[in-house]
Amino acid sequence: MSVSKQSAFHMPSVNLFGEGSVNEVGTRLKDLGMKKTLIVTDEGLHNLGVSEKIANIIREAGVEAAIFPKAEPNPTDENVAEGLAAYEAEKCDSIVTLGGGSSHDAGKGIGIVAANGGKIHDYEGVDKSEKPMVPLVAINTTAGTGSELTKFTIITDVKRKVKMAIIDKHVTPTLSINDPMLMVGKPSGLTAATGIDALTHAIEAYVSLDATPITDALAIQAMRIIPKYLPKAVANGQDMEAREQMAYAQSLAGMAFNNAGLGYVHAIAHQFGGFYNLPHGVCNAILLPHVCRYNLISRIERYADIAAYMGEDVEGLTDYEAAEVAIEAIERLSRDLDIPTGFKELGAKEEDITTLAENAMQDATEATNPRRPNLEEVKQIIKNAM
Repeated sequence: MSVSKQSAFHMPSVNLFGEGSVNEVGTRLKDLGMKKTLIVTDEGLHNLGVSEKIANIIREAGVEAAIFPKAEPNPTDENVAEGLAAYEAEKCDSIVTLGGGSSHDAGKGIGIVAANGGKIHDYEGVDKSEKPMVPLVAINTTAGTGSELTKFTIITDVKRKVKMAIIDKHVTPTLSINDPMLMVGKPSGLTAATGIDALTHAIEAYVSLDATPITDALAIQAMRIIPKYLPKAVANGQDMEAREQMAYAQSLAGMAFNNAGLGYVHAIAHQFGGFYNLPHGVCNAILLPHVCRYNLISRIERYADIAAYMGEDVEGLTDYEAAEVAIEAIERLSRDLDIPTGFKELGAKEEDITTLAENAMQDATEATNPRRPNLEEVKQIIKNAM
């Protein structure tokens, strides 16, 4: 961890937590002076009536609302273009994203193009925009991605079959809302995958080249909470304590990686998600132990710490032994949650490994990985995860 260089800390200016907090969305929009908002959500939540419920809360506060229910898992440049057309046709002045990372990423993509013009492809990379996006309120319904409070948005370029990492201070939402009541009843598989996604955020932030004492504090607390409460949330989706604790944990992890950065778990996971349209949390879960093993020599003391933070008994162990315990704990947690252990069972092919590795090395999230790999080493990580 470097303590000599400057650092900045980014997150929404206001973040609401707890049961019933979603009921403030209308008044918060009105306080911002908004007249009409576009609710960006997915088809599932829309069909369940959740988006209309949120629209009614907004309308009761005196703000008009339209609904765009076409955010796909792994949202694409086509989703952004269609959402932008809806935003302009409805003459909206703000966006509300409702869902998990896919809805938030789609909404942030729409918002940045609405404010800056051009196409979403123009903003791939770091801080490519000139103007803040339109006001955006992110309502979270999963405990995992942290997208509701980060400066990251991940959009798939359909033609290239590549996930574009857009890391831009101007896509940080204006307000985030984490109401655990909206997370009740989510499928156990989704709960497990998004929970491991949050753990990945915490671990990658903790070993990142840009970690600071502030991001460490956030990541450590997330690593303490997730192994304790994620299995409970998966086992019983109605467990409100588990849901609330996971909502806090994923937010802490999101704040950590939003400022410390990520690493090769995400750099590679983005490629599998873009190439095969696989769930992001599952990709992270498969890759996490393999990238940890590769990174071990660069941050061995920190990986030893991770074992203790995850509740493992490391008394009397050397740092190397404790670090191995951390990786074993990560693998055991994924097994307990019935998450796939390899990409072949998800349809990945050996002949695509070189392309996946080359694209991963161009991904913006690789910059803060603690160990600098060459192409052959990235290919080997992928082979190990197949």
